[in-house]
Amino acid sequence: MAPMSVLTRDEAQTRAKLLDVHRYQIELDLTRGDEIFDSRTVIRFSTRADGDTFVELKPAELGSVTLDGNPLDLDTLHLDENRLPLKDLTAGEHELRIDATMRYSRTGEGMHRFTDPTDGETYVYTQLFMDDVQRVFAAFDQPDLKAVFELTVTAPEGWTVLANGITERQDDGSWRAAATPLISTYLVAVAAGPWHSVRTEHRGLPFGIHCRRSLAPHLDTDADEILDITRACFDRYHEKFEEPYPFDSYDQAFVPEFNAGAMENPGLVTFRDEFVYRSAVTDTERQTRAMVIAHEMAHMWFGDLVTLRWWDDIWLNESFAEYMGYQTLTEATRFTDTWTDFGIVRKAWGYDADQRPSTHPVAPDPEAVPDTASAMLNFDGISYAKGASALRQLVAWLGEKDFLAGINTHFARHRFSNATLADFIESLAAATERDVHAWADSWLRTTGVDTLTASVTAQPGEWTLTLDRAGSRPHRVTVGVYDRDLNDSRALLLRERYETDIPQQPAPEPRTGPRPALVVPNDLDLTYAKIRLDDVSSETALRGISDVPDALTRAVLWNTLRDMVRDGDLAPAAYLETARAHLPEESDLAVVQGVLTFAAAQVADRYLPAHERPAALATLTSLCRDLIRRTEDGDHPGLRLIAVRHLIDVAAQPDTISAWFSEGTVPGGPELDPELRWRILGRLAVLGAIDDAVIDTELVQDPSATGQEGAARCRAALPDPVAKRVAWDSMFTTDDLSNYLFTATAQGFWQPEQTDLVRQYVDLYWNDAVALAARRGPAIAEAAGRWAFPAYAITPETLQAGEQCLTESTPTPALRRKLTDQLDDLARALRVREA
Repeated sequence: MAPMSVLTRDEAQTRAKLLDVHRYQIELDLTRGDEIFDSRTVIRFSTRADGDTFVELKPAELGSVTLDGNPLDLDTLHLDENRLPLKDLTAGEHELRIDATMRYSRTGEGMHRFTDPTDGETYVYTQLFMDDVQRVFAAFDQPDLKAVFELTVTAPEGWTVLANGITERQDDGSWRAAATPLISTYLVAVAAGPWHSVRTEHRGLPFGIHCRRSLAPHLDTDADEILDITRACFDRYHEKFEEPYPFDSYDQAFVPEFNAGAMENPGLVTFRDEFVYRSAVTDTERQTRAMVIAHEMAHMWFGDLVTLRWWDDIWLNESFAEYMGYQTLTEATRFTDTWTDFGIVRKAWGYDADQRPSTHPVAPDPEAVPDTASAMLNFDGISYAKGASALRQLVAWLGEKDFLAGINTHFARHRFSNATLADFIESLAAATERDVHAWADSWLRTTGVDTLTASVTAQPGEWTLTLDRAGSRPHRVTVGVYDRDLNDSRALLLRERYETDIPQQPAPEPRTGPRPALVVPNDLDLTYAKIRLDDVSSETALRGISDVPDALTRAVLWNTLRDMVRDGDLAPAAYLETARAHLPEESDLAVVQGVLTFAAAQVADRYLPAHERPAALATLTSLCRDLIRRTEDGDHPGLRLIAVRHLIDVAAQPDTISAWFSEGTVPGGPELDPELRWRILGRLAVLGAIDDAVIDTELVQDPSATGQEGAARCRAALPDPVAKRVAWDSMFTTDDLSNYLFTATAQGFWQPEQTDLVRQYVDLYWNDAVALAARRGPAIAEAAGRWAFPAYAITPETLQAGEQCLTESTPTPALRRKLTDQLDDLARALRVREA
């Protein structure tokens, strides 16, 4: 795939000054076969002055172009990569008609086409963010040129077509979608195929959930839960927001091989169909699905109704939806502890991203986002997790009433239009006397993580907490004060919680009572900062973290220990010892999952030297066995499932998990569903305990898309030189793998146990990844940088080779960003090993 020219901010501003785009009429014909489809577009627009501009289009073949009724000569009309020039436009109204043949995608970009290996049915859907509209139809592709969209789709017999508006099948067999209100080009959506649908109505609007037919039984099982969450969030947003839901329907389509978690297309939200659970999941995973539903629905207002003007303000979309997703779920559903999961999972993502050289402000300066390629790099833990954390701190400082008043002012001022950070801050300022401009400068325009270090001094009958700040942001934090229970020395009791501002001015006053056993700054996790405990509290946390009564407080403490390991302030082995001692007593699923994941994927696999890894795996195996024994009564199925999964992942010998596989069950449960069977086979493949024949046999039993991915992962994991060469060529030479099969193969390829076997591929990676990214585009580039990177080759030589690649080669922006982050993580692992 040849790269497309990126749109610069200056070009977008110039075009926005010239054009006013009114309406698109789009006709898509999806009956042309497996590779191509027809796209016919009529754009009605006006120019404010005489001038030249261009429209974006990336066709397989350009059929015809007509401007104001005059056919343009294709022999002289030069399509410059993805830009069709429009010369000598006069001020006034214009009509542009373009007929083109377009190519389907296999990478989750543009119009993605997927054939289900289970039943042979085919599905297509669009993913047009950020600049992939031009892969589907001709457009003035930038967010501040909103227009009305009318869509007609010709699809094979037996298909249903979904779109932003309500669709109806016409007498000629085509499908027509109701015209949209004013929306941005990247938000147009189509999903077509023989969908299985569950439909209902709520508040007079049609609601629907959709998936491919082979997943129908699984969607039906969870349909009530999904729709209940949808209705509850919809109602809660209408209590918060004065502006009613702005579109004519609300469909949620679970689509195959989707790169993101979901996409906020107005009226047709698309989700990765892993959220239609084929196998057992934990309640935390159900909570994650619910949070994504709430997140995407928040975008209907913040992102779709009011849209950013340029991509430097992407945080306005994502931070708001992230915050609202977690908060609304807590308020409106049975998932009342969502902020614990946010703290242990999402916030850690933000902290990690903010300490890499690729960090950026939550709201970067416009000059720092000069084009769409650079903007795409900002979809990271900063725009999501750090931004949501900043908004949570803003609500704590401002008060929810004033915050919502400012949000509603923002919606009223900019509905069906575009807005900037300055507009948002002005709307907030109208609702409060506080200096939100100064807050924005401190929180949104700066980079890095502040560190709050606690010190406690004590006198008879009183004690004083001092919080020193390394950083520049103001913080309002809740301090938790805990004592040992006199009747149970293992228990910690909350003495009090109190709020304090940082910097502490004037100096903190002494508090009455004896010195506490544990003082937790940021006890309710309302700010975004690394925490360093005082010496006594640090010892209490290491020896008694499971004694802390509140799960959110335990999450804050586990994050503190995690940060200390990453910064070289706590030995990785000490983290493992704390996990071994206290995780068997943990009740919160998000905490157990988060700690086990960090302990295995980072501590055991990367931070400890290779010769210490077997002992670490033995420790984690023993920990998981304790959790399995604790859950034998069947009262904690989610906890047991987490323990079983992780025991499989850290198994150093095949005997136990091979017996589970043969018997089809874990003794005492659970029975092995497809996810657990492929997980076991993946680990047995790494250990060299199975061969291709076993993988092929399992694939016969589970020929689904997930089964195909599991088989690819297993084959790539086999400790066999031929298997490794086949896997490498499939990723970097043939270009036949879809985005999901590429990821699965990459996940299997690199294993800590196989560093000697794959050593030659470390040297091959750099040039092969650069070439692959240039050929296949951003989605595969991101996967190659994330999953195909030699993460376990933790040597100075790997670091040097990677840095040489960055300086001497020309990776695409997407790959360069991933390599920069991966190399920084590699350098951190080396520092931790040397600490």
